[in-house]
Amino acid sequence: MHRFVPMLALLTTAISLAFLEPVRAAEADRYCLRGRNWGFPGNCQFATRSQCLAAASGTNAYCGINPRYAASRRR
Repeated sequence: MHRFVPMLALLTTAISLAFLEPVRAAEADRYCLRGRNWGFPGNCQFATRSQCLAAASGTNAYCGINPRYAASRRR
């Protein structure tokens, strides 16, 4: 019985991380770099608007809120 306890703990942790990771990703990646070269929703790797604006500087790209982040905020 005792040898199954670590396996159960590992399984529980793996399941928890599988469900929590998309939420964390959506919160961390709040802004998307958008433009002709990026499509929709764009390059959504920016946690702050200023990071996104810095990446867009000097290009035809612009910044918008990540639709996944916006959807998670509505719930």
